Amino acid sequence: MLYLVATPIGNLNDITLRALDILREVDIVASEDTRKTGLLLKHFNIQKPQLAFHEHNEQRAGERIEELLKQGQSVAVVTDAGTPGISDPGFTLVRRAINAQVEVTMIPGPTAFVMALVLSGLPVHSFTFRGFPPRKPVGRRKFFTVDKDAPHTLIYYESPYRLDGFLRDALEVFGDREAALANDLTKMFEKVERAPLSSLLALTGKKKLKGEYIVVIAGADREIKGKDGKEKLEDEELEEIENREDEEDGGEENEDEE
Repeated sequence: MLYLVATPIGNLNDITLRALDILREVDIVASEDTRKTGLLLKHFNIQKPQLAFHEHNEQRAGERIEELLKQGQSVAVVTDAGTPGISDPGFTLVRRAINAQVEVTMIPGPTAFVMALVLSGLPVHSFTFRGFPPRKPVGRRKFFTVDKDAPHTLIYYESPYRLDGFLRDALEVFGDREAALANDLTKMFEKVERAPLSSLLALTGKKKLKGEYIVVIAGADREIKGKDGKEKLEDEELEEIENREDEEDGGEENEDEE
């Protein structure tokens, strides 16, 4: 059996009881960083052999893990922090297990972008997680442009070394939208800044940045076309329309039953 095990993104108390049980039961732990995972296992008094599985050896290590699984051994996959497969190695291994008809399951737990989204104060009913954007400005702006007109809340990961460039390009492509900047989530100095992109840009230029950041950006204004052209609608108006449509659909179903 292949287990994808989510681990804490900062606060070790966020580990789940089920995650600890699985880490104790499996034969091998496949780790993005064996040193960091070693510290995690030691903290919870767990002793297991580790196998390195990261973006630089994903193909070779994936073949080795598949071989172990076919031999009947159980493997737990963990990343440095958070959920395997979310901007971290894991996807290709799941595909391997599925194609090899090996059982695979997940032990759910912390995911930084979900926490940042909820704390952002921006709409959560529809969102798009985009992960890390390209490192260079031209590619990054093209990456942003794909979602320029999307009505969904947008979520990105970014390094502290590229955050200033990220915010400049986001402001250029999206305009001065409402946004949130999350850092050190679940840790002692957890911080979520909520402001327009221009204000976040000014803010980050005044301090030394450390740790990975999650940037949450409001989606484009939602619009519908009417007989007289385009009319911008607020979320409340859209919800009212959707509720009215649901009521009408329900009425039609009742008529059909009669």
